[in-house]
Amino acid sequence: MSDALHTRTRERTERRRTWRDHDAENETTNDADEHEEREEQSAEDETLRCPECGSTDLQTNDERGETVCGDCGLVVDEDSIDRGPEWRAFDSAERDKKSRVGAPTTNLMHDKGLSTNIGWQNKDAYGNSLSSTQRQKMQRLRTWNERFRTRDSKERNLKQALGEIDRMASALGLPDNVRETASVIYRRALDEDLLPGRSIEGIATASLHAAARMAQVPRSIDEVARVSRVEEDEFERAYRYVVRELSLEIQPADPTEYVPRFASDLEIPKETERTARELLENAKQKNVHSGKSPVGLAAAALYAAAQLTNVELTQADVSDVTDISEVTIRNRYQELLEAWETPRGGRQRAAEA
Repeated sequence: MSDALHTRTRERTERRRTWRDHDAENETTNDADEHEEREEQSAEDETLRCPECGSTDLQTNDERGETVCGDCGLVVDEDSIDRGPEWRAFDSAERDKKSRVGAPTTNLMHDKGLSTNIGWQNKDAYGNSLSSTQRQKMQRLRTWNERFRTRDSKERNLKQALGEIDRMASALGLPDNVRETASVIYRRALDEDLLPGRSIEGIATASLHAAARMAQVPRSIDEVARVSRVEEDEFERAYRYVVRELSLEIQPADPTEYVPRFASDLEIPKETERTARELLENAKQKNVHSGKSPVGLAAAALYAAAQLTNVELTQADVSDVTDISEVTIRNRYQELLEAWETPRGGRQRAAEA
């Protein structure tokens, strides 16, 4: 009997010790939680208070991306991230119209990038290979998806033309804004039924050439014809037709627009390039450029500037880069020097520049 009583007493003592340890652990955890909450509260108070005057009147300017104290005027935070949309709306209808999800639309694709593509990799979301049955199913889905993307002849026409524009623009080194403009010009030509009787490649080439002229990054007819799939005569006829029918406002090409690209290809110094620009500006003032090819004038100006600045450059080198014959370069070269009006051959004026 005494042994049973002793056993029960020992068990009761162990339970009490366990409860005390548990209570002490809970008190330690509660103290740690309270300490963490006090730290968070103090950090929040520091964030919401002005560090200069301690005021809580902090005003946020979304346009400037700044948080300013309303009492002392201290800029508490700057360059804050604007997580809102890049557009503005003044009513609910405009907000619903401008709201979008995903990538922005682009004229470089026939469907403006609104359709979906099924990837060619036969793998699932975890990177595992698909079975033969699933691969066949995905191939059928790709086929039908492609058919739905180009449902009529107009969309197939547009898809082929935009692909051609992108190919030629890449070969000519034209920027994205020129490609966008060329795509818009081709869409207008397609909407106004200018394509019957003319090739898709011809109108696409004409649209790209017109867009480059409008963006003041022109390419010569020879350069465009070299990357096009149509003959030069067909391309020129299509260009004149598109410009006339769409009433495009295209200014005559300026010879100085070709100078930077040719100068970079010829690897001539900046002084020579600057002298070539002065030669062309002087020629325009004397009306020497009227009726002459701007590419030929640019080539002759670079050769003349090289002679005036003592840079070794041959007519053959200029001809290879600009695709202008040496005879044309010599003729334009003489005309530019005659208009230069220098009593000692122009070297003193070029050196002073």
